[in-house]
Amino acid sequence: GIFVSPTLITKTVIPLVYCLIFIVGLLLNSVAAWIFLYVSSKKSFIVYLKNIVLADLLMSLTFPFKILADSEIAPPQLNIFVCRYSAVVFYTNMYISITFFGLIGFDRYYKIVKPLLTSFVHTVKYSKVVSIIIWLLLMLISFPNMILTNEITKENYSRKCIGLKSELGRQWHKASSYICTGIFWVVFLLLIIFYTSISKKIYRSYKKFQRNSEVTKRKTSRNIFSIMLVFVICFVPYHLCRTPYTLSQTSSQFNCQSKTSLYYAKEFTLALSAANVCLDPIIYFFLCLPFKEKLYQKLHLQLKTSSDVEISKSRRSNTLREGMNIV
Repeated sequence: GIFVSPTLITKTVIPLVYCLIFIVGLLLNSVAAWIFLYVSSKKSFIVYLKNIVLADLLMSLTFPFKILADSEIAPPQLNIFVCRYSAVVFYTNMYISITFFGLIGFDRYYKIVKPLLTSFVHTVKYSKVVSIIIWLLLMLISFPNMILTNEITKENYSRKCIGLKSELGRQWHKASSYICTGIFWVVFLLLIIFYTSISKKIYRSYKKFQRNSEVTKRKTSRNIFSIMLVFVICFVPYHLCRTPYTLSQTSSQFNCQSKTSLYYAKEFTLALSAANVCLDPIIYFFLCLPFKEKLYQKLHLQLKTSSDVEISKSRRSNTLREGMNIV
């Protein structure tokens, strides 16, 4: 078969993939941010969605630097900037976005599965405080990675970021990498638990109120399925690679061959994670009714109502109406 050199892939193919993700992601997230300016934060989940939009926009803005550094078009000094700043911003915002998806799952779970437990957890004020804490915590974990990438000499415009870190920097890199990987798996596990409970609850409720429930049931399963699908496609492959890759960077037990293989696996799966910025705006469209309504309004389109009429007939309980907006 045709042999494609690995450097061709990392210098050409991956930067091209990021170019595409950057253009589409920036376009969709700019539209999403513009629409959300007109959606009032009356509910916790809207506060969380707005935070995801911000995180995705910031993440998108780091792509041009990665594209220039990886394709080696830019001078090697740019690589230092990427290692020290833009890569750190990229990862921080990725985990901020993942954490907010976890909070959305939690919010839906309580509103649908335990609707009688009204607590301060549902207040917009609470969700704003939680949002600030999440940003601060993840910045706190990431910030030392900027400061400790300081072994920079004229000869050391290393292509590998780990080569620019001090000994403490390597240790912190390892620790923060494990913390973030832990955050992902915890959120992923919780989402599975939350959405399984939500599905069961909705299914049971529909058995009670049988009439015209088919449309609603289908819509709800699609909503739940879409968030899980995005997580499985975008984030699971990368997090399966991340720990072995971090180990290969920080321990001497790996030979050159396995280090290289892990590096390519990490680069490909990281591109999938980056593609998340293109899929999130589609999730808002399907899952957040106020967002969808505002978008149609701004584009002067009529929101399709036939299925909505059918759905409203089958909405017999307040709980389920809550659950339909975003699950």
